[in-house]
Amino acid sequence: MSGTPAYRVAPGADISDDATIGDGSSVWHLAQVREGAELGEDCIVGRGAYIGSGVRMGRGCKVQNHALVYEPAVLADGVFVGPAAVFTNDHFPRAVNPDLSPKSASDWEPVGVTCETGASIGARAVCVAPVTIGAWAMVAAGATVVKDVPPHALVAGVPARRIAWVGRAGSPLVEAADGTDAWVCPSTGEWYIPDETSGGLQLASSPLADAPRPAALHDPDEQDGIPA
Repeated sequence: MSGTPAYRVAPGADISDDATIGDGSSVWHLAQVREGAELGEDCIVGRGAYIGSGVRMGRGCKVQNHALVYEPAVLADGVFVGPAAVFTNDHFPRAVNPDLSPKSASDWEPVGVTCETGASIGARAVCVAPVTIGAWAMVAAGATVVKDVPPHALVAGVPARRIAWVGRAGSPLVEAADGTDAWVCPSTGEWYIPDETSGGLQLASSPLADAPRPAALHDPDEQDGIPA
């Protein structure tokens, strides 16, 4: 039986002996994976990225170059973390106590960021713990997330606010043409309905053949169906 791990480790990567790396995963140059971290199968940790102690990642996650994922973050299957994105872990960060003595591990309580299945975090975005990024939600590049993001929401800005809904393919959804509160993905034809529990959207259970289609776009240069 070979002792060769079933995952790739590039030269210069620093992986704790106490970390668990799933088969088919890759950890690239200068990345650090701390003790107790758990990475699922087929994950990618980019150059210079940091995965904190005890961080848990599902299968198929991708953490891009120089992203910082501090403990106790939890990433479900298929989460994307863009280049230089940051997951914080301290409510009230200080280097010292009020008497200027150095803070120790017992002087603060770590709080984590949770990313649900398929969520995407854009480049240089900051997620301020504790927040939950809902399933298949998308955080725009450079955004600062300070409150929970519902499933399928696209949020942007500082602080981040919802600007659209997105489907599993990542494309912005359009309103259904039948006047209901459904939303349709122009890329896949999948349609989505409001989820009162999460405040976001959920994939509808009806067959795609029964899905309401996207509303037609009106061209102001056309009159009576004849191009101007």
